[in-house]
Amino acid sequence: MRKLFGTDGIRGVANTYPMTTEIAMQVGRAIAFVVREENRRRRIVIGKDTRQSCYMLENALAAGICSMGVDVLQVGPLPTPGIAFITTSMRADAGVVISASHNPFQDNGIKIFSSDGFKLPDAVEMEIEELIFSQKMSALCPVADEVGMARRIDDACGRYIVFLKYVFPKNCTLDGVHIVLDCANGATYKVAPHVFEELGAKVTALAVQPNGRNINDECGALYPQKMAAAVRELGADIGLALDGDGDRLIVCDEHGEIVDGDHIMAICANDLLKRHKLNKNILVATVMSNLGLEVAMKEMGGGLVRTAVGDRYVVEEMRRGGYSFGGEQSGHLVFLDEITTGDGILAALQLLAIMQKQEKPLSELAKIMTSLPQVLKNVHTSRKLDVKTIPGLSAAVALFETELGERGRILIRPSGTEPLIRVMVEGEDEAHINGVADELCALIEKAGN
Repeated sequence: MRKLFGTDGIRGVANTYPMTTEIAMQVGRAIAFVVREENRRRRIVIGKDTRQSCYMLENALAAGICSMGVDVLQVGPLPTPGIAFITTSMRADAGVVISASHNPFQDNGIKIFSSDGFKLPDAVEMEIEELIFSQKMSALCPVADEVGMARRIDDACGRYIVFLKYVFPKNCTLDGVHIVLDCANGATYKVAPHVFEELGAKVTALAVQPNGRNINDECGALYPQKMAAAVRELGADIGLALDGDGDRLIVCDEHGEIVDGDHIMAICANDLLKRHKLNKNILVATVMSNLGLEVAMKEMGGGLVRTAVGDRYVVEEMRRGGYSFGGEQSGHLVFLDEITTGDGILAALQLLAIMQKQEKPLSELAKIMTSLPQVLKNVHTSRKLDVKTIPGLSAAVALFETELGERGRILIRPSGTEPLIRVMVEGEDEAHINGVADELCALIEKAGN
């Protein structure tokens, strides 16, 4: 059983277990222990977002790493994908991100990248947990000149900016493009405006004044309404909203209409297909992506492979199957030919390049996919339930799936953290799928209360 790691690293309320300085120091020691090697000095990158609690956790992690004879490279506030890039670019042995992504400021988290820029596999996370809760490391601490050192990498932002600009097509510019950019008062607040401005765009930047407590506070990818309103008010060409650690992107078109991750994936997948750059003609998405995306991919001549919810599972499937592009409806978009994890700025550049090459506004490009009506409902239960054992549920799902046919879909999944079951129903008739969802929820409520 896991004690610390969830589906995306370690996460919790800062200064309460497990997000304490004591645990952070032990995590640092364990990571260092895993990567250390005789006769060679090892290095680990540490980056963070803009949360107030990042300072204490950064120092605790650095102290733990140095105490095991491994050096630390501190890059300061930098998007999660930027830290993955710096880790591989500087040939570091691991990278650590201090961030709770889109969560409010009081939360924080620790995510770890291997030397190849990918998130740690489950086996290594379990090894780190075992080291933390055992006494194995205590007798192996180095002394004197074998203790590690920490230093800051002052040009990390510049290195990442250069990388992002290099990804943008060399025969393309953003001259004359007006972008409303919402940085969520998070890790992209320094990097993102420079990237788009240096490529020629006029940038109206929102939420670029972090104070340690306003990250994701009614701004960014979870709250794109302000961005959309600014696009309408200013007559901008596009709105881009990033989340607190910069791995997620939500956009709006020139009319201020929100365009979610599914539509962005459809636009980008179509472009990759035309350029023969979509490996095996397959897009990887999660079970939450709209059925309309699956329909659109078939019409383009491609296919869709689904995974469990979480960008980690998308990347794992992409690597396993040899696929090049995937993502989530929530805005995690992974261009594996360019970088090892979801990158909101890079995804925005890919989308803008398509708009420039085709000389079409986003509202027209987004027509490539039509979302089918989707209903999402949560059922709170008095205890955790196994959905397979709920009386009558499997039979009801089978019956409704027959009714919905190929133009409908049902997904029932339990929460991993609380006694809650999520019910999702898609179909062409919104009233019908609402009724289906209500009947399924009633069966779950009867069993769980």
